[in-house]
Amino acid sequence: MLNKIVLSMATLRMISGSLEIIAALLMLRFNQVEKALIVNSSLALVGPLVLITTTTIGFVGVAEKLSWDKIGWVLLGISLILFGIFKK
Repeated sequence: MLNKIVLSMATLRMISGSLEIIAALLMLRFNQVEKALIVNSSLALVGPLVLITTTTIGFVGVAEKLSWDKIGWVLLGISLILFGIFKK
């Protein structure tokens, strides 16, 4: 039997991957650079949201097994990833 947390994380990633494939097909269908850029920009918004959501679900799943020190390191790592994504 699958763990509910793992199933949730995997489902979100499958949805995200499906959106990536649909976006690629839309780019091919539109066959215009301007419209392809719009589609690509939309994906730039979805990616970080999926990352944050799946990380949060996973973090909640392991939080009770981690010490406060390890939780701090995980939060620092997540913060650095998000900082790298959103830094201009």
